[in-house]
Amino acid sequence: MFELLSPALFLVAGALFTAVLKGHLRTLVLFAAPLATLWAIWQVPDGVSATVTFLQYYELQPVEGSPLRRLFATVFALMAFTGALYAFRQAKWYELASAQAYAAGAVGVCFAGDLITLFVFWELMALFSTVIVWCGGTPAARAAGVRYAIIHLLGGVILKVGIEGVVVHTGSIDIQPMLATNFDTWMILIGILINAAAPPLSAWLADSYPESSPTGSVFLSAFTTKTAVLALILLFPGEQVLIWVGLYMVMYGIIYALLENDARRILAYSVVNQVGFMVCGVGIGTEMALNGAAAHAFAHIIYKALLFMSAGVVIYRTGKSKCTDLGGLFRTMPYTTICCVIGALAISGFPLTSGFTTKTLISQAAIDAHLGVVYLLLAAASAGVFLHAGIKFPWFVFFQKDSGLRPKEAPWNMGLAMFIFAALCILIGIFPGYFYPFLPYAMDYEPYDSAKVLFYLQLLLFSGLAFFILLPLMRRTLTISLDTDWFWRVPLYRLYTWLGVGLKRFVHAVRGIADGVKGRVQDWSRGEGLKSGTLGELLSQPITATSLWIGVLLIGYVFAYFL
Repeated sequence: MFELLSPALFLVAGALFTAVLKGHLRTLVLFAAPLATLWAIWQVPDGVSATVTFLQYYELQPVEGSPLRRLFATVFALMAFTGALYAFRQAKWYELASAQAYAAGAVGVCFAGDLITLFVFWELMALFSTVIVWCGGTPAARAAGVRYAIIHLLGGVILKVGIEGVVVHTGSIDIQPMLATNFDTWMILIGILINAAAPPLSAWLADSYPESSPTGSVFLSAFTTKTAVLALILLFPGEQVLIWVGLYMVMYGIIYALLENDARRILAYSVVNQVGFMVCGVGIGTEMALNGAAAHAFAHIIYKALLFMSAGVVIYRTGKSKCTDLGGLFRTMPYTTICCVIGALAISGFPLTSGFTTKTLISQAAIDAHLGVVYLLLAAASAGVFLHAGIKFPWFVFFQKDSGLRPKEAPWNMGLAMFIFAALCILIGIFPGYFYPFLPYAMDYEPYDSAKVLFYLQLLLFSGLAFFILLPLMRRTLTISLDTDWFWRVPLYRLYTWLGVGLKRFVHAVRGIADGVKGRVQDWSRGEGLKSGTLGELLSQPITATSLWIGVLLIGYVFAYFL
């Protein structure tokens, strides 16, 4: 019976019960729903397990299993559980319910066997992730949430156009590999890349994630971009353009993260950078590269959430997020500092951490595919990651100058959530042989080759040396980094305002004309001696004015059409 249900439904039920229950019952649901989902994920066999007829023509496949799908769904369920542990004592009930619905959308995408089901869960994510942004509770969060919703609704429309085109021209709604060779497939690819935060529309991520609550940004860091990576693996493996899109994202994320002063904006741009590695791996398209993209997505969710957790604790305890306001927190927050450093080492790909055993798969795939330039750029990017996320973030937040702040250590639930993810970062790094069998393709790969370890140690240590030599240039000031969102936040907003004023003036003019016509007709009717209750009274009713309005507009439309 259970094989006919998508595991996502457990999280949907969890979201509903979280919204209506209180106290310990709500807490029980918060933990039970992700665990039930995790159990259900591993009950799904390979292949299609359930079909539903839609519009008497299409066979929807809400549950299709594979090693790749189970891998992503597993880390999403794990994130839902650990995120709930991190947030349940601090977050509002509606944020917790939205987070579970958001995770349900991600798990639903994992098992979607057709494009229509994928789109439904895709939009579910967009809806509830917007609510999480709004849970920041500030005017900036509300404005950022509106911009976030607009971008994701745009991406959803583009994706839907592509899906409809594929359905019309092929008659198939199955999820299967394709290449961007026509308008339909390009629309699907662009719609997915918007969710992956690929430039030029990547600024939505750094605009919205830092404005959410300290707990909300942890959930936001995990689902949207990684479901996009999964969709790319399923639909566009080997699409060559993704190599260069991924490399652009890698370099773009590094540059903006180095320029940033806000701790969570540093991490937000780092998300773009890390997803770039995965997109590049999908573009290479070999089994090794796809394994690397999937493994790196799994590890990235864990260590990036760990970094956002440490930043969230700092904001929760101090109320400050700018690097210029922080520093010296290791004195009273040693545990949070250690967890942050572990996450920073993992994101940098330091040996004995999860980042090393997953990210190097993509580099090895580039070598195997004889893509020397791509390999060198990825190596250079690894050094850049160590600069902005591996050193800059923990250095300016927990070390550097003494800010005089003496906050308390993390609450026990936040500390336990950080411990779980920090332990996973180390376990996957030390024992990769237990993790690799869960990847979609079998492979024979040894990450701890002496030459490889020596190369990455030299790369990271020398980039660290460069950071401290150039430390005066790395110090942040109270500046603003302009990103591509400037185009829709400033000129596009001004155009919208100008058009709104123009439309109001036009409506006012048309209303004046309509009122004038109505007045003349009423004068004529009185002149003809019409009594009350006839045409004169009728013309004085509001519905008459509306009818005249409609008539004027229709006449205007007819003239415009024939002109």
